[in-house]
Parts: sequence; structure tokens; C-alpha cells
Amino acid sequence: MAEKEQQEYHPAAANGYHRNDEEVAGVPSDELRRQKRKKCILYIVAFAIFQIAVITIFSVTVMKVKNPKFRVRSATFGTFDVQTASPSFNLMMDVEVGVKNTNFGPYKFDNSTIYFYYGDTEVGSATIPKSKANFLSTKKLTVSVDLTSANLASNSDLGSHLTSGILPLTARSQLTGKVELMLIMKKKKSVDLNCSMNINTATKELQDLAC
Repeated sequence: MAEKEQQEYHPAAANGYHRNDEEVAGVPSDELRRQKRKKCILYIVAFAIFQIAVITIFSVTVMKVKNPKFRVRSATFGTFDVQTASPSFNLMMDVEVGVKNTNFGPYKFDNSTIYFYYGDTEVGSATIPKSKANFLSTKKLTVSVDLTSANLASNSDLGSHLTSGILPLTARSQLTGKVELMLIMKKKKSVDLNCSMNINTATKELQDLAC
């Protein structure tokens, strides 16, 4: 009896082609690569938009140089000599001025002078020393000024004002300096002070201050 040779069966892939896992799952590999490229492009575009937004916000906030604010804040009095019979005044006033800097860099300013007027006539002045207002802060300075009616014309309204107990004054000044940003950029800025105020001769206080 003839023996039959046993032959093992090995299934061969048709045309020598083997399917990979991606194709088994029903998704061609080329399509997956295209999807990945699209995702990469979307990520790059989103990042670029984010960078542009950050730079724009930085430019219009941090790098934008704004004018500081300069004003009289308050005052106290030492010598206080007011005469109504022969209208005159001689006052020593300690004035606090403030330089408010809303920039993201310090504002350095030079020496200046603050002038006080009764009507159009100067009645006193004081020197404001050079200094610096730090970023997002207010620099406060106190200066002393002697106010006198010696230069006023005799036909002024001083008598009626002193009799009413209210002495109206105005103050004017100007600061010049530079705002420094990021230690590399300096921008010149000048700021004016223009304030009106009343001195109450009864209470010896400054009131109705407007700048």
C-alpha cells in the first residue's frame, strides 16, 4: 500500500501583496497622512494667529506711550496774613503736586517751576526738582511757595474777595521728560499743569481744587 505524502498548506498572498493594519481597518495610509498634514497646518496657523494677537495687544497696551498727568493734590499753610481793611495777603503754602505715570516704564522729568496767579498777575512761584515717576505709579512732591499781593494793582477785586473769605488762585506749570520702555526705547513727553483753587481765609484751607 502506497503511502501518501502529507503536504502542508501555506496560504499565499495573492500577487505577493500583504495588507497592513491601516488598510485592514478600512483607512488607506495616504488618507491618514493627508489628515496629519492638515492637522499640522491648522496648528501652525492657530499658533501664528495667537502670536499676532499677543504682539498686537502688547503694542497697543505696553508699548503705547501715554501722557503723564500733572496736578496739584493738596496744600497746607504756615504763615497766613490776610488784611481786609487794606486788602493784602502774605501766605506761606506747602503744596503737594503729583505726577501720575500710567505707562509701563518710568517717566523721568527735568526741573520745572510752578507759578501761582491771582487773576493774570503772578503772586508766587516755586521750583519743582527733577525726579522720576515709576511705571504705573504717582510721584508726589511737596514744594513751598510764598504768596504775596505786593504786585497786585490797587484797583483789583482783591478787597471784595478777601471780605468774602475766598481767595481765588490758579496754578500753571509744565514738565518735560522722557518715558523709558523696555530699557531700549525713550519717548519725549511734556505735560502741563493748569489748576484752579480757592483759599478759604476763615478756615485756612485749600478748597474747590480743579485740574
